[in-house]
Amino acid sequence: MGLFSFIKDAGAKIFGSSPAKAATADELQKELAGHGLPSDVAISIDGDKVKVSGKAVSTEQAEKIILALGNTTGVASVESDLAVTKEAAAAVFYTVKKGDTLWKIAEEHYGKGQGAKYTEIVKANTPPVKNPDLIQPGWVLRIPAQA
Repeated sequence: MGLFSFIKDAGAKIFGSSPAKAATADELQKELAGHGLPSDVAISIDGDKVKVSGKAVSTEQAEKIILALGNTTGVASVESDLAVTKEAAAAVFYTVKKGDTLWKIAEEHYGKGQGAKYTEIVKANTPPVKNPDLIQPGWVLRIPAQA
């Protein structure tokens, strides 16, 4: 799928991670399992770079795996070699900036007056979004295509 960049100081702080390096492969596997994502993918780490390979049932699942790994402290990039069983249009990735709200992001991507579609962004980003009022600058979010 390619190489994806992240802000390594932003994201979930999991055991073994620091701004200088990512958590261990085992800890990242647990992070995937904790989000209900397949943890049988292969993960290798080189400093702040994570490489993931294996199979995903859909483009959406592959993107969620990439985001769950990349939105952790210490990860600057994720290289994905995930094979997708059911291809679909890729979502747009958006890095949250200071002052952003999900409403504002929805209007920016779906058009003026479409802020209420922020709920689609929340659904597409669980993880990391659990509370729509508490998004963090530096998080990378999936913006699904407008239905």
